[in-house]
Amino acid sequence: MISNSEMIRIRRQMQRRIRDVVAERRRARLMEPSAADQGGPTDARPTADASATV
Repeated sequence: MISNSEMIRIRRQMQRRIRDVVAERRRARLMEPSAADQGGPTDARPTADASATV
């Protein structure tokens, strides 16, 4: 059984790791040349409207 203090410690550690990954991905996205400069699509992710029409 995990104690309450250990559960809090694990949760904080997980939140810290998530924040680190998000920040790293944000930095990588800002460092890469924009797709508009290369003539490609600006965003390949589907929008909410596109998923609703399926």
